[in-house]
Amino acid sequence: MAPRRDLRSNHNSVKLSKKNVKNWYENYLEWEKLVSLFTDPRKLLLIGKVFIILEIILNILVIERVPYTEIDWKAYMQEVEGFLNGTLDYSKLRGDTGPLVYPAGFVYAFSALYYITGHGAKIKIAQYIFAALYIILLVLVFRIYSKTKKVPPYVLIILCFTSYRVHSIFTLRLFNDPVAMVLLFASLNAFLDEHWHLGSILYSLAVSIKMNILLFAPVLLIAYLCNLGFMKTVFHLIICGSIQLILGLPFIINNPLAYIKGSFDFGRVFEFKWTVNWRFLPEHVFVHPYFHASLLALHILTLIYCTPKWIKYMKSYANLKHVEKSLQPQLKKKEKIDMTTMSQLFVFPMFAANFIGIAFSRSLHYQFYIWYYHTLPYIAWCTDYKTVIKLTILGIIELCWNTYPSTVFSSVSLHICHLILLYGIIKDKSSNEKEK
Repeated sequence: MAPRRDLRSNHNSVKLSKKNVKNWYENYLEWEKLVSLFTDPRKLLLIGKVFIILEIILNILVIERVPYTEIDWKAYMQEVEGFLNGTLDYSKLRGDTGPLVYPAGFVYAFSALYYITGHGAKIKIAQYIFAALYIILLVLVFRIYSKTKKVPPYVLIILCFTSYRVHSIFTLRLFNDPVAMVLLFASLNAFLDEHWHLGSILYSLAVSIKMNILLFAPVLLIAYLCNLGFMKTVFHLIICGSIQLILGLPFIINNPLAYIKGSFDFGRVFEFKWTVNWRFLPEHVFVHPYFHASLLALHILTLIYCTPKWIKYMKSYANLKHVEKSLQPQLKKKEKIDMTTMSQLFVFPMFAANFIGIAFSRSLHYQFYIWYYHTLPYIAWCTDYKTVIKLTILGIIELCWNTYPSTVFSSVSLHICHLILLYGIIKDKSSNEKEK
């Protein structure tokens, strides 16, 4: 019987060994699945839902634990209070920080906040409203990222939890920039969903809050022409113009020159003490008209250089949209084709045009960080740099924006990072053309 017992023992050992191998293999596969949640761009929306919940908690903690800092909120309330009291002359609408310099949409939006917050006195209510805007913005941004499938989900950690400055802009400073950016990202989502009329309305409303949204306009015009044709483009431009006219009509009737000069002042000279990006320059150079003209020229030349490629992207996007529509009726009801990655052809030119405008901006103030913060990871991942370089660039940019007051070193570093990213997307463009 002894030999049989030994044989049974060996057989059990083999079974146990196989079981251990199987368990290890299954655990390995599970680990791979776990890793893919943070590295596979197709899983971004799933991870994004988790981060949204965490961000809600974080924003509540920030509002309840971190002291609010007054900067422009009182001035905003003073400006709209004049309007609510019957003043329609834009030159007479002022606050402690100076005259009103935003379009009419700003006046209506912050007039609503004026009433909701008890004439601006209930700051905490305003903070929670802006926290809600922040969550809405993240949902809109995550939706764009998930469609493009360009950026790995772990980048959401950077977007959500590494920027004190962005959380501060929303919930601790209550600037008007977040309102404009929420409307902008809402419009981009509408365009991607083929809701061009809604997208145009939302885009025009965003412009009516703050002019920086016009940085997207050159590519939006290309998108209109490539996707809708000339006549429909004219129609959508009329929609955008009509909204601006309707919103500004009470002020235009009263004093048209004051409204146009006040709300769309392209020649405005910024104060040197607040600049984030040009601290290394002498002040007399910073305020010189030739310096501003040079930056504008560089901005326009860069846009012209990139325009032919952006037209190709938009035409390809329009063609693929047509293919998608033609294929869908041929499929069964339960069958679907996932062609959402073609959104890259629309999103990249939009983000790139905005980035170029910011890179050549006459001055960047701390609240302007929100103008491109949520597009930076996408811009970085559109270059062919190694991941460690992309993350390093994003990290340095974050440090530059969190250096207060700005220094020669921080402003120079910011420009270097901008130029590296700009070179990266142009280099990628050139290399693609050579390959073709």
